[in-house]
Amino acid sequence: METTRGEEEESKLSKSYQQKKKRKEIASACMLNTELGAVLAVIRRPTLEPSFYTSDSQCDTNILNSLKSLRSLIFNPHQEWETVDPSIYISPFLDVVQGENIPAGATAVALSAILKIVRLEIFDEKTPGARDAITCIVTGISNCRLETTNQTLEEAVMLRILQVVTAIMRHSASILLSDNAVCTLVNTCFQVVQQSANRSDLLQRNARYTMHEVLQIIFSRLLDIEVKPEEWESDTEDVEDGSNSDSGYGVRCAVDIFHFLCSLLNAVQVVETEGSTSHAADEDVQLFALVLINSGIELGGDAIGKHPKLLRMIQDDLLHHLIHYGARGGPLLFSMICSIVLNIYLSLRRYIRLQLEAFFRFVILRAAATGSPVPLQEVAVEAIINFLRQPSFIMEVYANYDCNPTCLNLFEEIGKLLCKLSFPGAGPLTSIQVQAFEGLVIIMHTIADSIDNEASACPFGPYPVEITEYTPFWEEKSKDDLELETWVEYLRVRRTQKKKLLIARDHFNRDEKKGLEYLKLRQLVSEPADPKAISMFFRYTPELDKNTIGDYLGDPDEFQIQVLKEFTETFKFSGMILDTALRTFLATFRLPGESQKIQRILEAFSDKFYDQQSSDIFATKDAVFILCYSLIMLNTDQHNPQVKKKMTEEEFIRNNRAINGGQDLPREYLSELFQSIATNPISVFGQSGLPVEMNPGRWIELINQSKDMQPYILCDFDRRLGRDMFACIAGPSIATLSAFFDHSDEDELFHECIEALMSVARIAQYGLEDTLDELIASFSKFTTLLNPYASAEETLFAFSNDMKPRMATLAIFTIANSFGDSIRAGWRNIVDCLLKLNRLKLLPQSAIDFDKAASHASANLSTESGVIFPSQDPKFGDNQNPNTISRFSHFLSVESVEDSLSLGMSEFERNLKVIKQCRIWSIFSNSSTLPDDTLLNLGRSLIFAAAGKGQKFSTPVEEEETVGFCWDLVIAIALANIHRFQTFWPSFHDYLLSVAQFPLFSPIPFAEKAILGLFKVCLKLLSSTSADKFSEELIFKSINLMWKLDKEILDTCCESITNTISKILIEYPENLQTQLGWKSALHLLSVSGRLSETYEQGVETLITLMSDTKHVSRINYACCIDCAFGFVALKNSPLEKNLKILDLLSDSVNLLIHWYRNYSDPGSNSSMASNASNSSFEDSLKGSGNYTMNLFVKLGEAFRKASLARREEMRNRAIVCLQKSFALAEELDFSSANCINCFNLVIFAMVDDLHEKMVEYSRRENAEREMRSMEGTLKLAMELLTDVYLRFLKQIAASPGFRTFWLGVMRRMDTCMKTDLGVFGETQLQHVVPDLLRKMIIKMKEAEILAQNRGDDDLWDITYIQIQWIAPSLKEELFPEEEM
Repeated sequence: METTRGEEEESKLSKSYQQKKKRKEIASACMLNTELGAVLAVIRRPTLEPSFYTSDSQCDTNILNSLKSLRSLIFNPHQEWETVDPSIYISPFLDVVQGENIPAGATAVALSAILKIVRLEIFDEKTPGARDAITCIVTGISNCRLETTNQTLEEAVMLRILQVVTAIMRHSASILLSDNAVCTLVNTCFQVVQQSANRSDLLQRNARYTMHEVLQIIFSRLLDIEVKPEEWESDTEDVEDGSNSDSGYGVRCAVDIFHFLCSLLNAVQVVETEGSTSHAADEDVQLFALVLINSGIELGGDAIGKHPKLLRMIQDDLLHHLIHYGARGGPLLFSMICSIVLNIYLSLRRYIRLQLEAFFRFVILRAAATGSPVPLQEVAVEAIINFLRQPSFIMEVYANYDCNPTCLNLFEEIGKLLCKLSFPGAGPLTSIQVQAFEGLVIIMHTIADSIDNEASACPFGPYPVEITEYTPFWEEKSKDDLELETWVEYLRVRRTQKKKLLIARDHFNRDEKKGLEYLKLRQLVSEPADPKAISMFFRYTPELDKNTIGDYLGDPDEFQIQVLKEFTETFKFSGMILDTALRTFLATFRLPGESQKIQRILEAFSDKFYDQQSSDIFATKDAVFILCYSLIMLNTDQHNPQVKKKMTEEEFIRNNRAINGGQDLPREYLSELFQSIATNPISVFGQSGLPVEMNPGRWIELINQSKDMQPYILCDFDRRLGRDMFACIAGPSIATLSAFFDHSDEDELFHECIEALMSVARIAQYGLEDTLDELIASFSKFTTLLNPYASAEETLFAFSNDMKPRMATLAIFTIANSFGDSIRAGWRNIVDCLLKLNRLKLLPQSAIDFDKAASHASANLSTESGVIFPSQDPKFGDNQNPNTISRFSHFLSVESVEDSLSLGMSEFERNLKVIKQCRIWSIFSNSSTLPDDTLLNLGRSLIFAAAGKGQKFSTPVEEEETVGFCWDLVIAIALANIHRFQTFWPSFHDYLLSVAQFPLFSPIPFAEKAILGLFKVCLKLLSSTSADKFSEELIFKSINLMWKLDKEILDTCCESITNTISKILIEYPENLQTQLGWKSALHLLSVSGRLSETYEQGVETLITLMSDTKHVSRINYACCIDCAFGFVALKNSPLEKNLKILDLLSDSVNLLIHWYRNYSDPGSNSSMASNASNSSFEDSLKGSGNYTMNLFVKLGEAFRKASLARREEMRNRAIVCLQKSFALAEELDFSSANCINCFNLVIFAMVDDLHEKMVEYSRRENAEREMRSMEGTLKLAMELLTDVYLRFLKQIAASPGFRTFWLGVMRRMDTCMKTDLGVFGETQLQHVVPDLLRKMIIKMKEAEILAQNRGDDDLWDITYIQIQWIAPSLKEELFPEEEM
């Protein structure tokens, strides 16, 4: 059932097809019949003019017969048009078209019939005879006769021809056309174009449109033509170019058409002016040809590169014509040429490396240069912009040309040209300036977008490149042979080589030897020197002194002869005639004046030219040499004004007879040379100073070089190359950007400048710190904040009412936030702007939010200047990473003054909005992410600004506020970077030292603000469990430096200092690890006793510290003694506090005993850094053998000094405590030397001082009470002396100097016994001293230290004599033997 249904459907479809086919057959027959009748009717119809009457007999009988015979075949029922040879029903119509004496109307109708046959596709490419039929149509319309027609009918026939041409190319059988047929068709179409020039506009437009459409069809077929291998084998073989008799037309016709179109560029027209005629380029024809060429390249695209002959046509003929006419044509022609070259670049740039460079060098850059006509300039700049808009253009141009020592620095030239053109002048901005600035901005954005691409895997550095070994700079390696990383480094080395070559050029032009030595020094030439390297330096280094090169090449030295030979080998003269080759050769240097040098140079040239001659004109090298000399002489003869009688052509030919191996050179060849030299002189001697032109010889040389050069390099963006690219134009770019922003008046241009500014910043973060600093310095002046001549009111008015200053301010601080890690010297400008904003009161407290800059604690830290550092305001978000910023406009939202007023915003609110957008707080709160160099520069700028460098203050209050603000920022930075304090603070301390050396530096209020902030940092450091010794010493060095600059601050800031020191010593004493730290802290603590407001807190801190002995160590013990004495020595201090301190000091001897028992290495806990800051006394302590004993001596000295206090209770307590100390210290190392040292430094000094004081009081009036009080203290001191003497008698007696020591004891007893108190009578010591002497002598006798008749020991005799002098009453008691 299903099978039957399927068969029925198939039968229906077959029947339907047959019906459609039958209808088409009938329609075709009817159409042919109609057209045939129309043609016959027109032929038979008499014309309106009798002279043109035509009858059947007058027409070609064969044409009429063929038409009539066709009618008999039309309605043949057995006829199938698909199988009929198309020529049968086409030929009669073609006969009419080609026939003579045929009316124009009949021709038009016949063409109309052919058009219908082609359009209805009665036949296709598979129809038998289709190839011959469609070829016949092409031949027929190309031979169309128009002799007997008038102009109106002739235009109608031409329109029909154009329609048929289009229909043929659109027909499916057109692929069967041969290359010749297609070329014939194109030629026919162009003939119509030419003939339509003086006819109606409609015909002209249709003709040109048809030509354009035909070429589009032809070149679109290139994509489908397969390339044969043999096409690449030879440049001269006549291969079929991808087409044959079976496949139809192909590349050959495309090549011929391109050649034909190029020839149209040479079209000229006759111009008649004032009775004379001249020839000028026909720009209309040239434009038409260029449009067609452009269309062909657009359609062919990269498929052109697959066909060698077509590619060579574009590489050579086409681009040569484009360069030639691009440099000479008008704006419209020039614009079209630029568009064509851009299309060639997009599709075929791999094959036009040198040609593209030549187009930019000789056409675009010259047309865009200053001095060119403005219309040409505009076209050239627009062309540059179109190239720059291509994503890979600037990267590839830089890699292909700027990094090739033998090529022009094309990217650099383009960048600098745009900077020069866009740099504003005195007047308003011109269209050229705006246009050029657009191109410059495109460069900036392109590099920034690529270099800052997060997806890029390119490394960030290193950026500096050095030449480490010799590599031939003229040899280029293929990118395909190297790894990407290696290739990038290779390019950068080549770029460096190129820079060094230019430096060598400057040396060479000044001194030839220095230039060549520099080449060796920079490893651009091997050691020993290679002649080829020198020759390449001469050949490819631009702007070398050509006279010097000529003298060098002509020198007879063997090495220089080799250089000349290698230099000549760099030329390729194939395809050049002799004078062209000679011009090319002599364009690279100037012939020297010496004949022998000229001969050597011309011999080398002749050998090279003879070897490369493309014909067999010259039989020997000598012939070339002789003719070269003859040409140079002819050049002099023809163009030297001193030569009156010029040589004729015949004379020149006659002079060169029989020079070619005994034969004459061809007369035509010599005539051509003569005419060339006569009309165009060779520049042989001296510098011409004229710009280099693209002449035929230079073009031939370029084509020859391109065959050996690596193809155009296609590459992706690399950060390092991008950085190098911008570095070469950075200076002019920033200057232009700054000047353009200054002269701009439109908001759109403002935003473009700011966006360009941000792009430059994004680029500069990759190793261009100097560029970023220059950028900041340039734009800071537009903020109006740094104008030293403007008053505060003027500055505030300008900032509030002009968008430019606000945009500049926002841009500067945005850069500081986003790219702060790359800023160096630019921080000075940023800090200056910030300080000016602060002075203008444009920085409210909420404008600077430091996100817990000091710590991660939740408490806010307020500063004296009023700047608050709370948590970051969430509405502004986090600090943006530089890599995430794309355009400044993404976050710029500054309204105009009018918009702000319409919203009811006050001037302050407008300013506040801008300042909030600046996100100044982020600069400092996020400073922990800044690199070390950046942080140092920021700190330096702030510290120097605080010291007044670059600042002008109108009032002391303003100065104090600014200094405080600067120090608040410095401290905020320090607190935010506390984790790397020891890395940056040494430099900060050096800055403080430098500040102190400023000529006009005033420590007020600098030191006061500094010390308050430094103590915050100190507290932060010491509150950390990871505090290190180095950081501790660093901060205390800076603190000490500040108070030494202005010691008055110890009083003015005493309360704050005391609070901080007390907190450190009470809460974090275990974190104080260095002697410098303890010494500084305890010294400042002792200072707190000067003021009654801080005395109580200071003394309690000291007492607490010394009471809790676990924090008193060998490192800080001496400092504790000094601090304690500082409090004790204060006048009018509470007695009970002083007595408490003295008691604590005496109890501290137990610590000495503990250290003596447990430490054998004296002073090992002190750091190396602290050694430099100790006193000479402490240095001597550490140099002694017993550190603990020396500390005890220092303690004794403190008691000695306290014993001189004005209050008796303190003096007496000091002596008692000293006695207690000696009693407790017996376990210490009291050697004989140590004992005597203690007596000399402590006890003897104390007795002597007290005695002196007592005598001083005795000489005063009404001072008996003070004198008696001092006498009582002296009595205690004498008793102390006796007690200590007896306690350590054994050790003392063992000393070699005991005799001297004993005499010292007795001398002091004698002094006390015989003290003259004047009107106050005798001293009470007369009753005490004998008892003390008695105790000592008795004990000495018992210890057998004092004994009679001990040989050489005269101690007994000396003592006996002294006792008689001091206390005679003791003589009998103590020396009975002597009495006897």
